Parts: sequence; structure tokens; C-alpha cells
Amino acid sequence: MLDARIKGIIDPTIGHIGKSLHAFGVTANQITTLGLIIGGVAGLFIAYELYLWGLLLIGLSRLMDGLDGAVARAGRKTDLGGYLDIVFDFIFYGLVPLAFAFARPENALPAAVLLMVFYANGASFLAFAIMAEKRKISTESHGSKSLYFTGGLAEAGETYAVFALFCLLPDWFGVIAYSFAAITAITTVSRILLARELFTDTD
Repeated sequence: MLDARIKGIIDPTIGHIGKSLHAFGVTANQITTLGLIIGGVAGLFIAYELYLWGLLLIGLSRLMDGLDGAVARAGRKTDLGGYLDIVFDFIFYGLVPLAFAFARPENALPAAVLLMVFYANGASFLAFAIMAEKRKISTESHGSKSLYFTGGLAEAGETYAVFALFCLLPDWFGVIAYSFAAITAITTVSRILLARELFTDTD
């Protein structure tokens, strides 16, 4: 829901930085990999209850997630780059709730619920993208992407905001996690209903 608005604000700046990095020989895949490594370190800080350090590194990791696409557009986009971007994003989304589960035992159940809903949402997203590609359906509502991106209440921007809330309000992790799990579930169901509308074959 927030992604398209945020994209319009930050894209010009990110684009300029991406062109500069490309000119220095930095590749999109290097930035994608660095972003995952930083995200992993953020998870370690969170697991040891160093939440503000974790928040700082989450922000830096997500900056890398924006820059890799800008570098790719400045040079040449590749299927491998698109693949790594999606896979590493999903790993990152799982790392943060898992880190909070390690931090405090009482976080384990809400983290598990959130991870399960993330899993279902990811499956609905990827399955939709596969069917859209099969039917030659495309969109650039989220910019030029390797896969078809469907919007919803819970997108990347909302997820990052929730992760920030986790770090700023760790005592409220359970309440926030259950609430965002419900929002993400609504996004999943809405995507399934959209798939039913678009992909139902009629005689």
C-alpha cells in the first residue's frame, strides 16, 4: 500500500546513487548479497536484545535492497539478479521474526504465527507471478520488476515499518506480530480472490 508512494519519493535519489555505484564497477548482485549479510547481522543483534543496533542495520539492509535495482537499471538487468533479489528478500523477512523468537521465549508463538502467514503470503505472491507470466499479464505499478508484483495492505514498506516497531517497542512484539499477521492474511486472501477472478478459465 505504501510502496508505490515511497517509490515516487525516493526513486530519483536512489537512481542517481545507483548510476554512481555502477560507474565505479559495483554490481547489483554484490549489493543484494551485502544487503542480506547486513540483515543477518541485524538478526544477531536483535537476538541479543540490542534492538536499536538491529533497527539501524535493518534500515541499512533495506537501503541495499533499493540500491541493487537502481544499479541494475543503470547497467544490465539479469534473471539471476532478479532471482537473488526475491530469494534474499524472503530470507530477510524470515530472519527478523526468528531473531525476536530467540531474544525472548515468550515471542516464540507470535513469531511462529507471523512466519506461517509470511509463508502463505509468499506462496500466493509467487504463484500469482507464475500464472501472470504464463498468461503474459504484466504491470509496472511497482516499477520494472522481474516478477509480477501484486499490491495489498501488507507490502514491503509496511513490513519494514512493523520491523521498526518491533525494535522500538520490543515489549509489544506479540501484539504487533499478531496484528500484522492478520493484515498480511487479508493481503493473502485478497490476492487469492484476484487470482480467482483473473485466472478462471471460461468456455
